[in-house]
Amino acid sequence: MTEVLVLYYSRSGATAELARQACRGIEAVAGAHATLRTVPALTASNEAPPAQAVPQSGPPYVTLEELRRADALMLGSPTRFGNMAAPLKYFLDSTSTLWLDGALAGKPAAVFTATQTMHGGQESTLLSMMLPLLHHGMVLVGVPYTERALSNTRSGGTPYGASHVAGLQQGLSEDERVLAQALGKRVAQLAVTLAVTHTVTVARPERSAAGPDG
Repeated sequence: MTEVLVLYYSRSGATAELARQACRGIEAVAGAHATLRTVPALTASNEAPPAQAVPQSGPPYVTLEELRRADALMLGSPTRFGNMAAPLKYFLDSTSTLWLDGALAGKPAAVFTATQTMHGGQESTLLSMMLPLLHHGMVLVGVPYTERALSNTRSGGTPYGASHVAGLQQGLSEDERVLAQALGKRVAQLAVTLAVTHTVTVARPERSAAGPDG
């Protein structure tokens, strides 16, 4: 099975709901499996995560090994002054060993976010999450305008990634759900295709340029 890691940080639950909808899109793709993970909040000193190994509720905390193993990544965060939240940035800053190994290079990735207001920095937050993924050499996936909900939405939803405007309604709108699932599906489809291509390439024997007699 091709594994897509859906990694997020959420305080009020809006980003977590986007993550769950993305997982539904991933699981709708044959051969794909979603792994849902989160990151811990920072301490008051903003120097390190809390000591407990697992959260009191929700998905487990992510590990670097899970990120290394995954075939694709979806990254989500609420907006903090037009940027990703500090706990997610803290985790990404710890991935230098993966960067040195090129462990994430060539893998599909996508981003999603939630804001309180319509113009609360959704697109800049999505872009801020893309930057470290580009440095890792990941292949970014967005939401194309062939998705009708992207043109119809009156709440969240951008071509840069799935999003939600929390101040407009309780819970995700139908268009926001559709777009989050569509993004998850696109990431999973690309990851499955790349996995199949890699398998075929590895399995095909190389021919010597000099012919069968060497």
